[in-house]
Amino acid sequence: MTTIQHDEGAVTQRAVPGPALYFTAAIPEAPKAFVGLLHGYADHAARYAHVMDLWAERGIGTVALDMRGHGRATGTRGYCARFDEFLDDAAELARLVSDRSRGAASFLFGHSFGGLVASLSVLEQQRSWRGLILSSPYFGLALEVPAAKLLVGKIASRILPKLGIPAGIKGSALTHDEKRGRAYEEDPLVFKEARARWFVEATKAQGRALSRAGELTLPLYMLFGTADPVAKCATGRQFFDAAGSADKTWDGREGQLHETLNEPDWKDNAGKIADWILAHA
Repeated sequence: MTTIQHDEGAVTQRAVPGPALYFTAAIPEAPKAFVGLLHGYADHAARYAHVMDLWAERGIGTVALDMRGHGRATGTRGYCARFDEFLDDAAELARLVSDRSRGAASFLFGHSFGGLVASLSVLEQQRSWRGLILSSPYFGLALEVPAAKLLVGKIASRILPKLGIPAGIKGSALTHDEKRGRAYEEDPLVFKEARARWFVEATKAQGRALSRAGELTLPLYMLFGTADPVAKCATGRQFFDAAGSADKTWDGREGQLHETLNEPDWKDNAGKIADWILAHA
């Protein structure tokens, strides 16, 4: 049995001023590689504890971050004045990983909205990341949003930017595992609304990421459930195909939903990621 050190705490001393963040870590005694993990929208780092422990058993340490307005971080729930505020948070994650990695090769992982943040983060500044891993990245929305709702969101972004619009995402859209789906719906740290300004800023960020995909040179691993009803699989494939990375792997999981790391086959999904990390470490 691998000895795993678990750690967590607030991040208050920041390079760029902003809300206090929060991190959760699982670190094996002698890490072969390290992962910095960014969660999805309305999500938080502790929901990945089972994945972090599985990776730690394989010799991979992880630091997962609650970005501003999420989980136990401070800030208005789900809000940003501009999208690049989340890139500032991703920079703090890079520092947290660097402080703990003990020289091991480090990889950036992002799920859904966190995948959008992770992608733009490495496009802006690659830092010392050895590779980019994306799980159901939010490059496009699979949900059909009524035109009237989109218009309200755009108007509200200007005059009521913190307006919360019901996201309408149920646990059954995330996983076929009913227990994990209920846990998502009952989690007090998961919020149920999308902020108007966030939605508009995230939509613009999607355009930026897709237009710049050719600039990506890091090794890329992308995991996507083909039945994802939240993030649009075809747009994820569009980013993948356009990525300039010479080393890239597409892992499409037939019939799986949005949270591939919470599906009944999550151990296999997480294990394939671990295989890829160790092969690139």
